[in-house]
Amino acid sequence: MKFGGTSVGDVAAFERVVHVVSSQAERRPVVVVSAMTKVTDALLAAFETAKKGDFALAIASLEPHFERHVEVARHFIAADGPNLFATELDLARGEISDLLLRTSRRSLPLSMLKDAIVSYGEQLSSRLLAEVLRSRGVRSRHFDSRRLIVTDDEFGSATPIMDETAELVRLEIVPATAAGEVPVMGGFIAGNRAGETTTLGRGGSDFSAAIVAAAIDAGELQIWTDVTGVMTCDPRICSDARTIPVLSYEEAAELAYFGAKVLHPKTIKPAVDHGIPVRVCNTFEPDAVGTMVVAESGEAPNKIKSIASKKGITILRITSARMLGSYGFMSAVFQVFDRYRTVIDVISTSEVSIALTLDSTASLEKIVEELSRLGDVEVEPNYAVICVVGEGLRASTGLASKIFSTISDVNIALVSHGASAVNLTFVVKEDVAANVIEKLHTRFFDQLSDRTIVN
Repeated sequence: MKFGGTSVGDVAAFERVVHVVSSQAERRPVVVVSAMTKVTDALLAAFETAKKGDFALAIASLEPHFERHVEVARHFIAADGPNLFATELDLARGEISDLLLRTSRRSLPLSMLKDAIVSYGEQLSSRLLAEVLRSRGVRSRHFDSRRLIVTDDEFGSATPIMDETAELVRLEIVPATAAGEVPVMGGFIAGNRAGETTTLGRGGSDFSAAIVAAAIDAGELQIWTDVTGVMTCDPRICSDARTIPVLSYEEAAELAYFGAKVLHPKTIKPAVDHGIPVRVCNTFEPDAVGTMVVAESGEAPNKIKSIASKKGITILRITSARMLGSYGFMSAVFQVFDRYRTVIDVISTSEVSIALTLDSTASLEKIVEELSRLGDVEVEPNYAVICVVGEGLRASTGLASKIFSTISDVNIALVSHGASAVNLTFVVKEDVAANVIEKLHTRFFDQLSDRTIVN
């Protein structure tokens, strides 16, 4: 069971987590928890402040967040009893202060110091949750993730060493659950072979949970967040959007890339690779059935499961007669993007031209300058990518026709179909994207009941 930052944001949030964990205690859960909301950002800001030499301001800026932890502890832990968390918090304050001082003096590599400082969000939330669960009668025990998840030395986005990690996790966690204890760990944080603190990068807490689930061969990985699973589209666009009961891993990966940010596909891959289903649940609605992500899922009756979108897209069109009947041209184009570490979303080619989309324009000027040596370059900003996802989509006769006839009054700037069996992607002007999604959602979902979204 992985709980995100909003799931442990305050006293009420901790109450909900206690209820969720207690209600599934017979399933022998392992709990992985993110930092309290806004704490990671505060620690990163303190690091940046200390880096500029203002150590006093850096440490002072964290006091309100320490106090938030104290408030939760005060609510759950009896004043006249032992309070192990108070001791842990005092130690953490001293250690963070020392690390920020080292940062201001640059006495150690900054990347190493940054990971060490930011790790305290998860260290504190996990230690606090273990104490809170104990105060409510749950036999919980805290485990330091930095001693269980072993990574390489890439601070900020470390790669786990899976075999060593699995061995340590099994050695420590399995006996605890067998004895009826609930292990509680911080997500996102790990340690290299030298014992230095590392972090797992974007979606790190989900990644931690998936690694642990794979290591102990869990029956299910639950991702507890503030939404009830993956939706048929963005509910801010369509108020009648509904939860999708089952998605394949490939479908979830496509949706995540094109805007559905509930799951990052890389982070749940260890669980999916081991055949462990991943369920997305809502701590604010614990009885609601969320989305289950499995290795493979069936087709929906209408073939479409969800419609995702990404705004702020720029189209580049490169035209050159040199492409005609030649090889190596595409390689030369891709090398430009590789040099500037810029990701391409959608690509379409003809005999003498390439059209592609970018959502990052940080290096656009330099990219265009280099591409201009290969051919004529046109830059068209303010577009949106629409991604229609569903099993069997590529093999469905007439489905593309039905999609495009629904939005026949909209100009389609670019289409990508066939690269993925579950995805049809096209590009429209940003200002009509919401209208396009509404029309498609009405056409494909309004006639379906909740029970028939997935067969």
